[in-house]
Amino acid sequence: MTNSNLRRMLIATVSIAALGGCGANDIASPGTGGNISIINNPAPTPAPTPTPTPTVSLVTPATGCPTIADAQGLSDRGTITGPTGTYRVCALPARIVSSINLTRIPGLLYFLPGRVDVGYDNGPTPLSATNTRVVTQPDGTSRTLIADSNVTLTIQPGVVIYAASGATWLNINRGNRINAVGTATAPIVFTSRDNVLGLNTDSSSGQWGGVVLSGRAQITDCAVPGSPALANGSSPNAGTTACERQTEGAVDPALYGGANNLDNSGRISYMQIRYSGFVLSAATELQSLTTQGVGEGTVIDHVQSFNSSDDGAEFFGGHVAMKYYVAIGAEDDNLDTDVGTKANFQYVIVAQRAGSLAQGADAMIEADTDNNSVLDNPRQNTTVSNATFLDRTGPGNADQAAILLRGATDYTLVNSILTTNPAHSCIRISDSRTFASTVDAPTDENGAPVFRSVVMQCLASRPFIGSPLSGQTLTDADVAALFNGGANNNSTYTPTLTNLFINGANETAVTAFDQTTLNGRVFNGITITPAGFFDKTTYIGAVKDAADTWYQGWTCNSTTAALGTSLSGNCTTLPTI
Repeated sequence: MTNSNLRRMLIATVSIAALGGCGANDIASPGTGGNISIINNPAPTPAPTPTPTPTVSLVTPATGCPTIADAQGLSDRGTITGPTGTYRVCALPARIVSSINLTRIPGLLYFLPGRVDVGYDNGPTPLSATNTRVVTQPDGTSRTLIADSNVTLTIQPGVVIYAASGATWLNINRGNRINAVGTATAPIVFTSRDNVLGLNTDSSSGQWGGVVLSGRAQITDCAVPGSPALANGSSPNAGTTACERQTEGAVDPALYGGANNLDNSGRISYMQIRYSGFVLSAATELQSLTTQGVGEGTVIDHVQSFNSSDDGAEFFGGHVAMKYYVAIGAEDDNLDTDVGTKANFQYVIVAQRAGSLAQGADAMIEADTDNNSVLDNPRQNTTVSNATFLDRTGPGNADQAAILLRGATDYTLVNSILTTNPAHSCIRISDSRTFASTVDAPTDENGAPVFRSVVMQCLASRPFIGSPLSGQTLTDADVAALFNGGANNNSTYTPTLTNLFINGANETAVTAFDQTTLNGRVFNGITITPAGFFDKTTYIGAVKDAADTWYQGWTCNSTTAALGTSLSGNCTTLPTI
């Protein structure tokens, strides 16, 4: 044993002996006066399980394209993938020659690969054994039609149809129809390829053509006007079956016109048309919706135009009536009427995109054209009730004002609101014949433009513009007197609108005009407004109050206008209804 180990043993023995001489009460716990406290700490509570981040369920593609009644069938173009998922792509034939029905199928998008025609153009009058037409069939062979092709394109609620980029458009030919009826919770959507791919922003536009309805009602400004002019100054072919026109910008024939003002091109209801307005040719664009020569049998309601690079909608001749129209972000005009149309509109919301003057954004209303056909009959006669126009171009737009009436048009605007921000001129009337107050049946002149219960926020220094043609007299003061002479009009109105377009105190205080007094008007043997078309309202503007929600659900939202839509979401993405 070493000395070191001996020392450890001696120290241990002494320590044990010392402890052995102590009682239990002599052992103290540090800091306790001799009492021992035993504390059992509980096991720590486990950290809560984090709430998982919600995952977006992406769309998966349908297994294939459905069978349609047209023997050409749909062409399976594979799939396309965007932020909302992957979809089966089913392309429509270039010319639909049998009535078909497009149904909503999860994971499937219908596709316009280029210009798509519904039926053959059957001409200005119904075909018969004595009025035939030779057409080229999809297989290249010729066929003689002895009756209208009478093809109907039916589109079910919730269907999404996207277009190839470029000069792609849908044309409903004369003697054929569209039956596109969505619902408030399942609108039909026409849009662009870039929208599907998730490439668009709230300022994208002009990515495809648009939707066109071609009919057989009366038009003017004929491709072949005939000669000599009639005693009233009209070209002899105007308003007859000899008066036809080509669709603006179309390279191949796409004619419209006739003499049947009861013609029926079908029905459009609860539809969005996004990112339209591609230049077809010669710097000429289509708009979201174009009607040309459609008749009173055609039904159009609940249509949204979003970011058209041309007009929101344009109406060439015919007899068109539309309710519940929303135009957001159009880069030209918003309600454009021309070539002898008899048109009626109620419940209209128009909002321009801020800063879009640089893209050519123009007027809220542009009526007719100053040209050599200004005396053609029938003369345009358009009526608008319950519109809210939000003009954001400011001074410098091509039409020089928010509303331009010209070309000897007859026009009635009632129960409507116009705001301009930045402020600029509100109404410009061009050509003293537009301003003429003398009613004259031989020239289809129904008097001066009419304004009732219209309030406007205008450029204080020049709210009105009179633009005489050479040799005429028409002053700013003349236009001001015409407007101010109408009951309950106000050109120095201060807006109190909420959520952009909902009436506030100042709007609610305006006495409304009874627009039902305009129903059933006939002049010169031609219906101006169908019986019963206008609803009676006790308010001006498009939206009475916060409880009035006709614009919600079937529209899409953007930074330009929040329409309170949760079902179809933002315009920059596909709806996931």
